[in-house]
Amino acid sequence: MKLYSLSVLHKGASKANLLKAAYDLSSFSFFQRSSVQEFMTFTSSLIVERSSHGSRASVKEQEYLCHVYVRNDSLSAVVIADNEYPSRVCFTLLDKVLDEFSKQVDRIDWPSGSPTTINYTALDGYLAKYQNPREADAMSKVQAELDETKIILVSSVNYMI
Repeated sequence: MKLYSLSVLHKGASKANLLKAAYDLSSFSFFQRSSVQEFMTFTSSLIVERSSHGSRASVKEQEYLCHVYVRNDSLSAVVIADNEYPSRVCFTLLDKVLDEFSKQVDRIDWPSGSPTTINYTALDGYLAKYQNPREADAMSKVQAELDETKIILVSSVNYMI
């Protein structure tokens, strides 16, 4: 389970504008990283452009699963993960990022902002924290503990029989 990209964009009338992004490209070779990052940036913009306001969606692109959330105020976020990463955790992350971003960055800066002009540094931290969904998300953690307990109980019952 891995997250590769987390992007915040503004959905304009004709195209999406990248405001800030964070990438974890450590699993790719050094020579592939720039083209993979360009692919993820392009895909994120394209998905936001094709999504309607107030919508959430998951789109499969090659071996990646792209989760997008476009709010009614045109602020959008995209997370690109592998196929195994839980969708619910991705949408929790997108919700959290967009809420925090909208509180820290003025709405006036959204349409004309760029990654160099927008002052928001939390994306890298979120991308690192959510690499392990069980640690970042309380429900995933509880589910993992329940699964472990179930295995122990089943093996205990089998041992008694």
